Amino acid sequence: MHSLLQAKSVTKLYNPGQRPALNGISFEVHAGEFIGIMGASGSGKTTLLNVLSTIDMPSGGQITINDIDISDLDDTRSADFRNEHLGFIFQEYFLLDSLTVMENIAVPLALQGLPAAEIDHSIRALAERFGISQQLGKYPSELSGGQKQRVAAARAIVKKPAILFADEPTGALDSSSATELLCTLSEANEELGTTIMMVTHDAYAASFAKRILIFKDGRIFNELNRKDRDRRSFYETILEQIALLDESR
Repeated sequence: MHSLLQAKSVTKLYNPGQRPALNGISFEVHAGEFIGIMGASGSGKTTLLNVLSTIDMPSGGQITINDIDISDLDDTRSADFRNEHLGFIFQEYFLLDSLTVMENIAVPLALQGLPAAEIDHSIRALAERFGISQQLGKYPSELSGGQKQRVAAARAIVKKPAILFADEPTGALDSSSATELLCTLSEANEELGTTIMMVTHDAYAASFAKRILIFKDGRIFNELNRKDRDRRSFYETILEQIALLDESR
């Protein structure tokens, strides 16, 4: 399996004399994986996502994505790299209120200068998968929270990113909408081969992942692999590991 992302001894220090937010993290992500990142507040999981996605720069170590060393890209090259290689879903939807659903999803493809017919085809195919075909002509103000997040997910995936970074994507959703989104992301991972890294504090959301990195004090505390287990069994394992993590504090 192709190694898509490599992190080697990655460190992030915000203030001298304080504990590093990331303390020598090393791991790999293979193409087609769905990885969950878990840990208590302040454990380093969001910092990790930020440095992997070039939103922030590491203090030390090396990060390679698609054979490109992103560790020391300047602001301009980082922005170009994000636009060309990465997709993002956040807890907040960040949809443009003045654009329709179809126009929101089209933004990344329009920035790439793709032909209108190709953009239209890509959006309609993905909208069908995400269950938002009937909402393409609507505006964000006319959508439920779950629909908004599925639009945000479609916008992130439509440009076929090397990696999709999701930061607490179900945090603002009710349980039904969260399940719909997680199922859709899982299908995108399985059927489209979308590589996903998802930060979450929720064991239920994490159970949709195939592998989980659990963080504590800026380090990887444990790693869980789902393998051939069903999601319910994996969910129970995650709960057990969270309990161990709490006991170790």
